[in-house]
Amino acid sequence: MKSYCASPYRYARRLTREVKVGTVGIGAANPIRLQSMITCDTMDTAASVKQTLDLVKVGCEIVRITAPTVKDAANLHKIKKELAAVGCNVPIVADIHFKPDAAIEAAQWVEKVRINPGNFADKKKFAIREYTEDQYDEELGRIEETFTPLVKICLERKIAIRVGTNHGSLSDRIMNRYGDSPHGMVESALEFARIARKLNFHSFLFSMKSSNPKVMIEAYRLLTVALAKEGPDWNYPLHLGVTEAGDGEDGRIKSAIGIGSLLLDGLGDTIRVSLTEDSVHEIPVGRALVNYMEERQQGSFDADAKLSYDPFSFTKRTTSRIAVGNVKIGAEEPPRVLVSAKVEEALRPRLAQLGDLAPELVYEKTPIMEVDPRNDAEIQALKEKKDAVLVAVKDGLDLNLVSATRLLAARIPARHPIVLKDTLKPDASDGGLSGLIRASVHIGALLCDGIGDAILVRGEPASGACLRLGFNILQAAGSRIFKTDYVACPSCGRTLFDLQSTTAKIKAGTQHLKGVKIAIMGCIVNGPGEMADADFGYVGGAPGKINLYVGKIPVKFNIPEAEAVERLKDLIREHGKWVDAPADGAVVVV
Repeated sequence: MKSYCASPYRYARRLTREVKVGTVGIGAANPIRLQSMITCDTMDTAASVKQTLDLVKVGCEIVRITAPTVKDAANLHKIKKELAAVGCNVPIVADIHFKPDAAIEAAQWVEKVRINPGNFADKKKFAIREYTEDQYDEELGRIEETFTPLVKICLERKIAIRVGTNHGSLSDRIMNRYGDSPHGMVESALEFARIARKLNFHSFLFSMKSSNPKVMIEAYRLLTVALAKEGPDWNYPLHLGVTEAGDGEDGRIKSAIGIGSLLLDGLGDTIRVSLTEDSVHEIPVGRALVNYMEERQQGSFDADAKLSYDPFSFTKRTTSRIAVGNVKIGAEEPPRVLVSAKVEEALRPRLAQLGDLAPELVYEKTPIMEVDPRNDAEIQALKEKKDAVLVAVKDGLDLNLVSATRLLAARIPARHPIVLKDTLKPDASDGGLSGLIRASVHIGALLCDGIGDAILVRGEPASGACLRLGFNILQAAGSRIFKTDYVACPSCGRTLFDLQSTTAKIKAGTQHLKGVKIAIMGCIVNGPGEMADADFGYVGGAPGKINLYVGKIPVKFNIPEAEAVERLKDLIREHGKWVDAPADGAVVVV
């Protein structure tokens, strides 16, 4: 299989054709563009205009608005007129699910239409069915018949299309042939791309979104290889995003891992950070990710070492288990959390209260061989060691940590466990959002590559925040679960309840359930699919009514919203996943 990027060590942005969305160019030599989505009812013209202007004010370059019905799609005309009246020409994207006729209407007024291949022409009933080749081809013919009118109007108006595949909404047809997999996501998108190209339409780009960073990363890598295999003129831009990332620090970390892992390898031409918060808060996070790329380019270097891992299929690097005092590291052990002596000293009065969140080793007291992965003599010394030892990239090197650690893993024997660092220049780190982005990308990208047996975060000045950030990165990467895991979608005009307040209420009642995964979905567009690996789901079924899921199976219907959180707790109890919160009601937060 071809490589998905020019080099896993030296940064080089993937060269694509340009796709114009209004006056904004995506791909080619254009900068990475920042997008977001308004959250109000599309029929509320005044609110839609205000939220769009608020986004533009903070640096959003392309604004997406949902169009769940033809009526909503028609109102995009009013929204565009009101924006033009105040001198705002930001490109508008119509977000379409289930309704091809809404897409046709929206295409008359906007600069881009986003369609989801999983539900634009297909139906999703989680039906299991074997398709013969003739039956499969017949379904493809029906998709072409449904999609062609939209392509033709986009050709006529010279507007763009995003073929936006979501892991959570693959069609039954794709699921039955490819499974709920990154391969299925790629093929689902390519079916629509082939139709567009058949009609000589090329103003489109792709996205491969998932709430699981590992799935998302693998899907984009596979897509890039598939496009290169199709031919040099399949060089379409990529839109990046982690869907249903959640809120707060967790949402920012998960987004940074998924989006940042791809950006650092040169993939991605436009991004949207999806937070369960007011959408204006998404733009600074996106900007911080784009700013990180300047640092990434400075830390590049050339190397021809073969990667130690398969970038298209997650497998944890196989190492030997070693003991440092009472702590075991490597092999099947979860990644361990190291802290600096300074952090350990600051936290010492609270160690007994931290429980599962306590640091496990102190960096300065832990035997670690620190090496320059380019230094042949230092690598040879590790090869000659018969017993496994902890290894890390040496501080002070002017290298990108992901590239350097990849090279380290490629050159040393697999028996040696590796410590992942967030920075090689801890004294120069500034913490804050930029520090969170750096730590999440550096450590999270490597964990998603299967590299890493312990982690060390030093770039956050506050001791408690430093420790919390390390644990939260492990949780977001799916490498070590120490608390309740939440999958929460960002709000939009389809949302049937207040996502922010509801998410807060659910967290307040369930955040002590270690290892339980709860999905909070505003509607059914991606709900059942994105909840495939969640234990329980809370999904808007109708205005004021909630459906509850176990996995992706709905089990309780039309529950009044006022009762739904308590009914969710009852459902968790019914399935044996409930434990009572600590007697004082407190959950330790570092």
